[in-house]
Amino acid sequence: MNESTIYQWLITAAFTMAGVVFVTLFFINAPYGRHSRSGWGITINDRLGWVIMESASALIFLYFWAIGPYNRSLTALVFLAMWEIHYMHRAFIFPFTTRSSTRRITVAVVAMGLLFNTMNAYLNSRYLFSLSGGYSDSWLSGLHFLIGGALFAFGFFINRQADLTLRNLRPAGTTAYKIPYGGMYRWISCPNYCGEIMIWLGWAIATWSLPGLAFAVWTAANLVPRARSHQKWYKEHFPEYPLNRKTLFPGLW
Repeated sequence: MNESTIYQWLITAAFTMAGVVFVTLFFINAPYGRHSRSGWGITINDRLGWVIMESASALIFLYFWAIGPYNRSLTALVFLAMWEIHYMHRAFIFPFTTRSSTRRITVAVVAMGLLFNTMNAYLNSRYLFSLSGGYSDSWLSGLHFLIGGALFAFGFFINRQADLTLRNLRPAGTTAYKIPYGGMYRWISCPNYCGEIMIWLGWAIATWSLPGLAFAVWTAANLVPRARSHQKWYKEHFPEYPLNRKTLFPGLW
């Protein structure tokens, strides 16, 4: 079986898994963060788990950029920068900005995250820098990149702002949850997830690629049901929670 066949199988698997995950997460909350619970096996330090999961995306993408035949164009370098800005932050900065150093995450969640990130980074980087035939520098002035890049940047800003708001809710060393206010929290319960969906939808448009679309679909499939669970959790734990807040998209849901 050659790489082309394997690649097509993995693309198909990515879309199929997204559908399965989307349905499953409406019935089972992934056991991390506020939804952590016993019964999911061995746990490790939460920060270590995040580094293991997210560093795979950064390092694998960088590797396939380095060995790809179409890696020297300005467009290729911009795509590399977009991906690495997100994942270097996610792997090596974000875990160490959380207030608590004692939280735990299950090895099962880390393993599933590592598996997905490895596959996803391979699919996207292998396509962009080897299988696509290359992107010309003029791509950066085209409509796909201008729209997608703007959406990526706006989503990145929303995501970072939301994470900073959550971080500032409680003193260092504490794990108690509070109601967040300010920014897009004025309108929705999960602006961090909204921003993440915007980031990868923007990526799919900017690269105009099937693996980019698969990533965007997967991101929505994972975060839409989790946002629904967050909204429900907030209302169950805080009777004063603002009733006018939507879940994920301002004015819609």
